[in-house]
Amino acid sequence: MSKQKIKNRDELVKICQELRIRHQKIGFTSGAFDLLHVGHVDFLEKAKALCDVLIVGLNSDASVHRYKGPNRPIVAEQHRMKIIAALEAVDYVFLFDERRNQKNIEILKPDLYIKAGDYKSDTLTSREIVEKYGGEVSIIPIEEEISTSDIIRIICDSELDVSEKTIDKENAVHVERRPKKAAPAVFLDRDGTINEEIGYLHDPKKFKLLPNVIEGIKRFQDMGYRLVIISNQPGIGLGYYPEEDFYRVNRVMMKAFSEAGISIDKIYYCPHSQSEGCNCRKPGQLFIKRAQQELNVDLTHSMFIGDKTTDMETGRRAGMRTVLVQSGFNGEDEEYPGEPDYRAKDLLDAANWVLQLERSSD
Repeated sequence: MSKQKIKNRDELVKICQELRIRHQKIGFTSGAFDLLHVGHVDFLEKAKALCDVLIVGLNSDASVHRYKGPNRPIVAEQHRMKIIAALEAVDYVFLFDERRNQKNIEILKPDLYIKAGDYKSDTLTSREIVEKYGGEVSIIPIEEEISTSDIIRIICDSELDVSEKTIDKENAVHVERRPKKAAPAVFLDRDGTINEEIGYLHDPKKFKLLPNVIEGIKRFQDMGYRLVIISNQPGIGLGYYPEEDFYRVNRVMMKAFSEAGISIDKIYYCPHSQSEGCNCRKPGQLFIKRAQQELNVDLTHSMFIGDKTTDMETGRRAGMRTVLVQSGFNGEDEEYPGEPDYRAKDLLDAANWVLQLERSSD
């Protein structure tokens, strides 16, 4: 039944012509309707009460991106259409890519153009178009004060479960947020583990993800692990490239992760050469301790994944499981002795191994 309500705009032009012949009053409204809530339902029921047939225009994913940002919508367009079509108050629903409704109104010519009460009739940009062909604009007052953005914010706050404190340090004030619940983390080396090993990588154009990296990291994220990257970048200390180049390469990496729905919790890097004897260079434990404090990491159930024995030694010193991926150096740096807990073909193989361990311990 609801499937029959989903149409394209050209189909609805013909349907509207037939409805006018039968003297039925056509109402039209639109929106993203992302995470359908009681405010949406209340509005659509009241809109339906004003007309014989209610048509809903649904903003496509692309149009929502343009005016609500890259992280919206939460629910994909095809799913949103099915949800709206399932409502008794809705007679037809269609998808459109435009930011505004001018084209929809000009093509469909509804008797009523219906908007929610957060709009004012005299400031509505489409009002003149509607009244020009003899239609009317109807504003429905909002009774249920609720928004999708508020729901998303509540969910995020609940999931993060963070504590906050204000820090005043070095003449700068910032808010420090720390998850209240301890959780294990996957500590990842970058070069040779996430991306192809290139000596002193600093050109973003040369950055290339290794096979199955996205799939593997996504699986770790789905299992509830925090994601932390720790990278030695001696090229900065040696003067081969500036820190800005490291950031530029990271932006390419983070863009690929973001597009895949992956959220990295922290990136730590040591800019020093080995001769400087710092305590942040792997296998030093400075960044491990910082992550433990800043992200409330449960180290006993965490792991370190990398392509060098240096990475394995970093994990061992922290009491974590270690996984050596057969990419990059494949452990052939031979700086530190000892075997990893697992030798993985790639990050997806590593994630599957961890998943199997978790299942066997249930």
